[in-house]
Amino acid sequence: MASQEETRKLQFTGGSTYTISLPKDWVDGMNLKKGDSLVLTRHDDESILVSPRTVRRLEKTTSAAIKISVKEKTDTIIRKIVATYLVGYEKILITCEDSQISSTLRSSIQNFTRRMLVGTEIVSDSPSMLTLQVILSPSELSVKNAVRRMSFISVSMHEDAIASLKNADKRLAQEVISMDDEVDRFNHYTIRQLKSVIEGKSSLKEVGLTTPREVLGYRLITKSIERMADHAVSIAKEVLELKDEISSETMDRISRMSGEASSVFRESIEALFRQDYHLADKVVVEAKKVRLMEEEVIRAISKKAEPEAPILRLIVESIRRSAEYASDIAEIVLNLTIESILT
Repeated sequence: MASQEETRKLQFTGGSTYTISLPKDWVDGMNLKKGDSLVLTRHDDESILVSPRTVRRLEKTTSAAIKISVKEKTDTIIRKIVATYLVGYEKILITCEDSQISSTLRSSIQNFTRRMLVGTEIVSDSPSMLTLQVILSPSELSVKNAVRRMSFISVSMHEDAIASLKNADKRLAQEVISMDDEVDRFNHYTIRQLKSVIEGKSSLKEVGLTTPREVLGYRLITKSIERMADHAVSIAKEVLELKDEISSETMDRISRMSGEASSVFRESIEALFRQDYHLADKVVVEAKKVRLMEEEVIRAISKKAEPEAPILRLIVESIRRSAEYASDIAEIVLNLTIESILT
C-alpha cells in the first residue's frame, strides 16, 4: 500500500501536555480501543513512528515456511531461500511437499547457508524439514562494517586478478573466483538490514546508520562494490584462458592502469567513511583518467600485435569499469555530504 500523508494540528491540553489526533480509520483497522498502548519510536532524523505494541512484537518474531518439490531444481530452491532471507524473516522452515528432503539437496542447502547467509544457522534437521534461524542481530554487525568488509575483499580480488595475469598464476586466478562468494555473502546481509529499516523492523541506529538518505545510498554503494568484484572474477576467468605470454611493455601499461583503478576505488571508500565531500569530488575527476589510460593500453596492444589481444581488451575493459564504479560510489558520497559545504 502506498503511504498516505495527513496533516494534524498539535494541540495543547491540561496546561502541560501536547497531543495530536489519530485517523479513525487507522485506529479501527488496528482494532484499537481507548486505553490501548501505542509504541512511539523516535528515529535519528527526528521523525517518530507510531505503532500498536502488538504489531511491533509480531514484526520482531517473523517466520516463513517454504514448501519445495522434488521436481524443483536446486538453484530454484536456493533462490527462494535467498529471497526469504533478504525480506527479513528470522526463521525459515523448509519442507518437501511430496517426499523427504534428499541428502543431496539437504547438503546443498546446508553448504549454501554456511557460505552465503551471514548470521544464519541450521537449528533443526529432520528427514522432512530443515529450519534456518538468523541469530545475528543488526547491532552485532552494522551496515557500515559489512560494506567495509565487502570493499576490502573486492579491491583485493581486483589486485590479485592482475597479479595472476602478470605472473601467469592460474592457481591465484582460481582463488579470486572463489572469493566472490564472500562478497555476495556480505551483500545479502547488507540488503537484509537495509530492508529491515525501510519496513520499520529496525531503526537506523540499530543498523549503524544516521539518516534515511543513507539507506538508499548504501544500497547503491553495495551494488557498485559487488560489480567491482564481478569484474575481478571476469579478469581471473580471462587469465585462465590465456595461452601466450604478454609483452612486458603491455603488462606494465595494464599494471599502471589497474593501480590507478584500485587507488580511486580505495579513495571512494575512504571518502564514504570519512564523509569527505572534497575527496569524493577528487575521485570523480581521477576516475576519468583511467578511461584515457584504457585508450593508451588498447593502442599498445594493437601496436604490439599481441596474440592474446581479444582477451586483453576484455581485461582492460573490466579495469576501466572498476574505476567507473569507484566514481559511482564517490557521486553517492557527494549527495550524502553536500550539506557539509553549504553555507
